[in-house]
Amino acid sequence: MHLPRPSPPPFGESYRCPTWLPPRAPLLRACSAPWPEPSPRASTAPSAPASRPPCAPSRARPVHLSHPLQEVHVSRETVGKISAASKMIQCFAAVDVLFLIDGSHSVGKGSFERSKHFAIMVCDALDINPERVRVGALQFSSAPRLEFPLDSFSSQQEVKAKIKRMVFKGGRTETGLALKYLLRRGFPGGRNASVPQILVVITDGRSQGPVELPAKQLKERGVTVFAVGVRFPRWEELHTLASEPREQHVLMAEQVDDATNGLLSTLSKSAVCTAASPDCKVQPHPCERKTLETVRELVGTVPCWRGSRGTDAVLAALCPFSSWKRVFLTHPATCYRTTCPGACDSQPCQNGGTCVPEGLDRYHCLCPPAFGGEANCAPKLSLECRIDVLFLLASSAGTTPEGFLRAKAFVKRFVQASLSEDSRARVGVARYSGELAVAVPVGEYQDVPALLGSLDGLAFSGGATLTGSALRQVAEQGFGSSARTGADRPRRVVVLLTESPSQDEVAGPARHARARELLLLGVGTEAVRAELEEITGSPKHVLVYTGPQDLFHRIPELRRKLCSRPRPGCQAQSLDLLFMLDASASVGSENFAQMQSFVRSLTLQFDVNPDVTQVGLVVYGSRVQTAFGLDTHLGRAAVLRAMSQAPYLGGVGSAGTALLHVYDKVMTVQRGARPGVPKAVVLLTGGMGAEDAAVPVQKLRNNGVSVLVVGVGPVLREALRRLAGPRDSLIHVASYADLRYHQDALLEWICMEAKRPVSLCKPSPCLHEGTCVLQNGSYRCECRDGWQGPHCGNRSLRGDAPKARGSRREPARGQQPYPSQQLPSRPGPPAR
Repeated sequence: MHLPRPSPPPFGESYRCPTWLPPRAPLLRACSAPWPEPSPRASTAPSAPASRPPCAPSRARPVHLSHPLQEVHVSRETVGKISAASKMIQCFAAVDVLFLIDGSHSVGKGSFERSKHFAIMVCDALDINPERVRVGALQFSSAPRLEFPLDSFSSQQEVKAKIKRMVFKGGRTETGLALKYLLRRGFPGGRNASVPQILVVITDGRSQGPVELPAKQLKERGVTVFAVGVRFPRWEELHTLASEPREQHVLMAEQVDDATNGLLSTLSKSAVCTAASPDCKVQPHPCERKTLETVRELVGTVPCWRGSRGTDAVLAALCPFSSWKRVFLTHPATCYRTTCPGACDSQPCQNGGTCVPEGLDRYHCLCPPAFGGEANCAPKLSLECRIDVLFLLASSAGTTPEGFLRAKAFVKRFVQASLSEDSRARVGVARYSGELAVAVPVGEYQDVPALLGSLDGLAFSGGATLTGSALRQVAEQGFGSSARTGADRPRRVVVLLTESPSQDEVAGPARHARARELLLLGVGTEAVRAELEEITGSPKHVLVYTGPQDLFHRIPELRRKLCSRPRPGCQAQSLDLLFMLDASASVGSENFAQMQSFVRSLTLQFDVNPDVTQVGLVVYGSRVQTAFGLDTHLGRAAVLRAMSQAPYLGGVGSAGTALLHVYDKVMTVQRGARPGVPKAVVLLTGGMGAEDAAVPVQKLRNNGVSVLVVGVGPVLREALRRLAGPRDSLIHVASYADLRYHQDALLEWICMEAKRPVSLCKPSPCLHEGTCVLQNGSYRCECRDGWQGPHCGNRSLRGDAPKARGSRREPARGQQPYPSQQLPSRPGPPAR
């Protein structure tokens, strides 16, 4: 069938074509009627439906929200403060709060549940009881339904539980009917007019009836109305519902913390109740609100036909074609929110640390390397000793420019972490390759920023690595021509930083430098460890790093070495010292080896012999084993050798069982402990298996034995703290590799215990349950029946009459011999 070419319709006539109408769209009488263009402030929704074929049916598509419908234009830090303040502020005044919750189909079940969640969060900030805050709830859709009146519940828990049990009704959105219900009946269960009335309307603002008049009448009666939007709210209607000023009474329930903060901020600002602490302030912030609307847009024209009542002819014409789009309409606004002073506002983290808030009053600092000793990234140990330090940086081709820059950054970080205005330390910097160049003479800069600025200008030179020549020149001229000598001269230290082996001889120049009373410390990689040990003269004076970050982690160790002096230990103090090592599977064989190395190093500080210091060792794991007792080895060399041979046991260890073993079988006079000599036990453990040790450790302390607990790694702090005793004898070490950094602390504790007064009767020197009695600066043993001797170690002979030597009275048949008759003179099988 051939159709004629369409022609424009006559003036005044309209032509009809099938038109899809979305929900709530205005009824279109004629498709030729023009549709207004979208507002210039409208933005297309991300999921707007595509154009459909001419006059073809179209279906509504769901819109997935990709950005918030309300956005407060503040920094991320302020957003965190708003969220934190919403959980901190409270309302304690006498007030009636009624939630009017939209339960219609336009809101839907999901948004209804979010409305309930918002109401519950608001209740968390209210002091709900009959004398202060009362809460009620009413759900509306086609008709209002009272969920519970204001006087139903007297506690926060009851109100929240009832709100959780509310069931979605469904139906039309008759907000006006709900408001008229309140106008007729008032607040159900409310108090008199002297108590402020707060109405919180939670709706999408798409009422199917008028709301302006009932809302106005409610507000004229003194009711404060908050309009809280859900889903895609119509903000114009929410502004109609809300009290004045409307910006402070319109909120968005989808952002619970923000909406709770906004509601309580308004109550606090209007003096309805004091919701925030005095330090907190209500401040305005620019914000933006959006709503989703469906609009029609003219696309073009399509062929259409019309009939006539007088004839059967069909006329063709062109009809306009429009499509539907969903767009976000933007509403600029001002949001009033409460913010409280944050823990990071005062910028507590020093030296480039990053402050991370934890609520309103707590924070922690993310510190750069070398500043992790204190909570605020402050230097853990300032150089308070009187010292001159010259950093000697390798600047040769073997070190490379990258290595030189690492060394320079290390020196700058050390200066920042260790020097202050009150520091008595003076610092200089020199570089070397083929020649020595002193860039910063020792003591030239006392101002830290000026010193750091001078280091920035220190450039890489390249060339040969002549470390020996540099050491000789430093010994001669590195510290200037100061006239101070002897006790008046500060300690002088050279810190050598290199990654490249020397190309000349270093042993002679190093001896020359040490002969001039220079302390040499070396910092380098594993490749130059042996050379640095040769230069410094001791492995203890070498710091080895594995990577750039590990280099910065050596700064605390360097600070300790600069100001520490060799300690002689307790050379003149008599002491019975026992080490207990955790050899269980939770520690591992490698960590056990590090503990062995540590106690060997600690033993070097004592004069081991039977008249001064006795040392013993106990290991525990799958079993408890005495590696050697207190009186087993008479010299230091034998003790060190036996420590290296101590076995790793594995298995599950029990510190309590091990301590009982020490109490019964090690720290006794019979096993080598000396009366009147201080006794100390040092327990090194990973923390596992320490739960049962509180009673045994107290038994040892009651028996005159001091116990120090060294917990390594992520230990069970509570269990170990119970072992520490009243003097808090507990040291926590981050890792087994860090044990060596705590040697001075352990040595100080041991020597302090060695100087404490002791009792001659603890532990008791008396055997066989004899009683030790102090007498005139000494002691005596009161023996039980059957025993005699200075320490009750001998059997006593008792009978009815004196008997000749070798005589023996036989017992009657069937009678056991008396105890005094059982006298085996030497070990052997009993007589039959």
